[in-house]
Amino acid sequence: MKLSKGHFSIQSSIILIFKNSDLCGYCYNAFYPELNSIESKRSKISMEKNDNSLIFNIESNDITAFRASVNEIISFGKIIDNTIRISENF
Repeated sequence: MKLSKGHFSIQSSIILIFKNSDLCGYCYNAFYPELNSIESKRSKISMEKNDNSLIFNIESNDITAFRASVNEIISFGKIIDNTIRISENF
């Protein structure tokens, strides 16, 4: 996807680090379908998987779109964290 050109662009990365590669893989598989359904002319999110980490790369044309993208990733991170905490209590 090519973003429309504005006066500037914002690029950033968010890295989520997991205890092990299995947990990272489960989270990657859980978020991947959601990531593909997000479409925007103002912002783009891509995701890379390493052994124990997910790297989200964000590219936006404006601060509002950038903030929305960051919030999307933070919400996903909170869901992951809460799910891990619940599963550790069983």
